[in-house]
Amino acid sequence: MTERPQALFAMTARNVPHLFPPGLLARLRACVEIDPALVAHDLTEPRVRRTLARTEVLITGWGCPRLDPAVLDAAPRLRAVLHAAGSVKGFTGPEVWRRGIAVSSAAAANALPVAEYTLAMILLAGKDVLAHRDLLRTRRAFPYGDILPGIGNHGRRVGVVGASRIGRRLIELLRPHDLAVFLADSYVDPPEAARLGVPLLSLDELLRTCDIVTLHAPQTPETRHLIGARELALMSTGSVLVNTARGALVDHDALIEELRTGRLGAVLDVTDPEPLPADSPLFDLPNAFVTPHLAGSQGNEVARLGRAVVEEAERLAAGEDLLHAVDQEGLERMA
Repeated sequence: MTERPQALFAMTARNVPHLFPPGLLARLRACVEIDPALVAHDLTEPRVRRTLARTEVLITGWGCPRLDPAVLDAAPRLRAVLHAAGSVKGFTGPEVWRRGIAVSSAAAANALPVAEYTLAMILLAGKDVLAHRDLLRTRRAFPYGDILPGIGNHGRRVGVVGASRIGRRLIELLRPHDLAVFLADSYVDPPEAARLGVPLLSLDELLRTCDIVTLHAPQTPETRHLIGARELALMSTGSVLVNTARGALVDHDALIEELRTGRLGAVLDVTDPEPLPADSPLFDLPNAFVTPHLAGSQGNEVARLGRAVVEEAERLAAGEDLLHAVDQEGLERMA
């Protein structure tokens, strides 16, 4: 039997049993040698350093310490980092790539719940559910049998900003619905958009013509305040902005001023700052619906991330290529 490679958990300890419930942990231990009781949040501790010295596979997650040159020097046998979460930007650096260490991310697994949340919010926004719920709470009655003009999802124009993993998954989920879906992404050309099955528009055109605009671009210096006062002014009266990407994509001061006019609506699962200060107007504006960063993997969805890592570990043990490898060039365009 081939000797299993030594592995080490590097994340916040309380997350391990959620990511790797018993069945998944058993699968992981079948292909790597790992102690579930040793979870490194600090890679400088003596016991951790002794294990790190012979570690070939690092299983990372939320709370992983940064893999700086000193850490990598202490792990001369390290050949793979399998991340049980989305972005690896927060703890990897150029030294990881220079040393030829393979990096894998569960971002694709995390894309599904975000896309599902976004789909739900798009459909609810199309029916203007939140405003009518508030009206019902206030009036305790409604005009039964009346057809309400201006709402509904038949032919509703949805603009997706960013063909990220989540953006692409959302496009798939939107396809069965009777919606007109459009895409804005400066990295996507018309043939690629055609393969995705959506017309490609400029950002300005998408903002002007879509009823619901949903953001799925990465946070980079270029995308900070991608949606500011000018862009919000382009959106038509009654349209809704959905943000499940990163809060800094939106200029919140400009958004608050626009929301105060009552002209637009917003669904925000991410904010800038995050969390919002307790006195933020976004908590009280009737046309703002704010949730506490729920779209990503939560509760029973977290084990999906662990499963993605276990499957990568099984490929690694079998000598196969990683399915969800991250490369340094692609990382520059990721969230």
